[in-house]
Amino acid sequence: MSAGDVLRAAVLAHLTQTCRVFDAPSERAGMPVAVLGEVVLGTSDAAGVSGRTGTIAVDYADSGESPVRLRDLVGGVEAAMAGVPRGLGEGWQLTGLRLTKSRIQRAKGDRWVGSSEFAVRMYRVQ
Repeated sequence: MSAGDVLRAAVLAHLTQTCRVFDAPSERAGMPVAVLGEVVLGTSDAAGVSGRTGTIAVDYADSGESPVRLRDLVGGVEAAMAGVPRGLGEGWQLTGLRLTKSRIQRAKGDRWVGSSEFAVRMYRVQ
């Protein structure tokens, strides 16, 4: 698997143990819902080390007059991200995972949407 696939699988496995997060949008899931986005990585190699830096995002949606439930879900996901294991698999090690931005806003109609973006740093010794 690619570094992005390893990271995404590890984050999804961790989050589904603590929060209700999906791999893809679900038509049957009740609101609020969180969906793990795609990983965006760039190379930051060094001598004998494969390195990657980038971002991973979680997108949220809810319906209702108030974003209270959505705020609770966002807070739960953001707290759970701090516990992602450092050993990701296939030799990849997580060296940094931090929240860079988070937003909740009103969408069309009676709907709220949000997102949380996390900066990621990881490496694998060659």
